[in-house]
Amino acid sequence: MEQTEKAKILDILLSGFHDGRKKTLFCAAVNLLELQELQTLLSEIERQSDMETLTLKEKSAFVAGLLQDTASTKNIDLKLRKKKR
Repeated sequence: MEQTEKAKILDILLSGFHDGRKKTLFCAAVNLLELQELQTLLSEIERQSDMETLTLKEKSAFVAGLLQDTASTKNIDLKLRKKKR
C-alpha cells in the first residue's frame, strides 16, 4: 500500500516537475523519505499560487529544494555517490 502511494507521488513529480536532470533526486527522495513527509510536500507544492507562472526548470528547482530541505531535517543526503573509476 505504501509503495503504491510512493509510486504515485514519484509519477506526479516526474510528470510535472522533471526537467531532464532531477530523476535521480526524485527517485532517491521518494525512497528515503516517509510517505507522510512526501504527502505534506505535495500539498505544499499545490498551495503555491505562482506555480503556473514558473518555467519547468524553475518548478523543478523549487521542488528539488523542498525535497532537499525535508531530507536535511532528517539528516538524509539525497546525493548519488558514484564510484570513482
